[in-house]
Amino acid sequence: MTQPRFFLSKENNCIQCSLCPRRCHLAPGESGRCRVRVNRDGKPEIPFYSFVISLAVDPIEKKPLYHYRPGTEILSVGFAGCNLACPFCQNWHISQSTDVPGRPYTPAELIASALDAEFKAGNAIAALPSLAYTYSEPLVHIEFLLDCMKEARKAGTANIIVSNGCVNPEAAEEILELTDAANIDLKCFSEETYREILGGDLSTVLAFIHMAVEKGVHLELTTLIVPGFNDSMAEIDICRDFVAELQTGGTTVPWHLSAYHPDYKWRAPATNPYSLIAAAKRAKEKLPFVYTGNIALGDGEKNFSDTFCQHCGKTLVSRKGYQVSTSGLSLKEDNGKMCYVCAACGKSAPIRR
Repeated sequence: MTQPRFFLSKENNCIQCSLCPRRCHLAPGESGRCRVRVNRDGKPEIPFYSFVISLAVDPIEKKPLYHYRPGTEILSVGFAGCNLACPFCQNWHISQSTDVPGRPYTPAELIASALDAEFKAGNAIAALPSLAYTYSEPLVHIEFLLDCMKEARKAGTANIIVSNGCVNPEAAEEILELTDAANIDLKCFSEETYREILGGDLSTVLAFIHMAVEKGVHLELTTLIVPGFNDSMAEIDICRDFVAELQTGGTTVPWHLSAYHPDYKWRAPATNPYSLIAAAKRAKEKLPFVYTGNIALGDGEKNFSDTFCQHCGKTLVSRKGYQVSTSGLSLKEDNGKMCYVCAACGKSAPIRR
């Protein structure tokens, strides 16, 4: 098995995990906040290496990724544990526990499953294999991810991470070198809130996001709008302004605003769908692509789910739930590579494959 990495030896058989900004100090027998990185008799151990608790074929829009291979399906791989402690976690059964069923998978098994899965192909959209590391926090299993992602890249399978982005620069560098697309949580824009309520570090997350952009990873961001936590317009504005700063040099970073429901330790009422729409409209004042998720509106009421051409305004991708039409896109060869263009005007579409 791959040797544990991102650990430092300390006195008295103690070790320190250097993977994330928590930098957990572990006495013999202790595990880190993530529950999956352990001190076993003075030596680091990763007992959940390769242990998969969920394996499913999902619409890629469920990640959510709207500007990467729209209308295709993706093999999603889930693990136990997380290095944050969000009191409103929507997946707390697996993020806050390791006592969940599953079994070990080798990288070869996962890649074979991704290649064998039946991928949907819409109009002129080629079916391409993709593998998502998702559901809980995949980066606390970084040793397995690196092994799997290297093999996936050799096999021509895209690597996608869905993450809180809260890992230190050395780990971020290695992961992002192998990442094709990512959706990263931007939970709020307060250092104090990240530290005191979530157990994370905002500056680390922002650095991860900037590094992803610099490395050319296709990036989308998600903010779960939680009443009483981050739903003020002031908070939404500062997040919006940060996302706007990323839209430079031809880079497009879509922002997903997602509705929360009461879960785990947070008992505030569910996000009002009309408040979410109002937040999306405000964000659209500065951002070209803003989407809303986890809400249902009445017939004829505007939801932010479709993608429109920035040149002619025609619909590139229409979405109703996970029913996706890519009829507004065409494929065109450009310098030996196939890329998406608007089927109506023929100009470049801000969507990657």
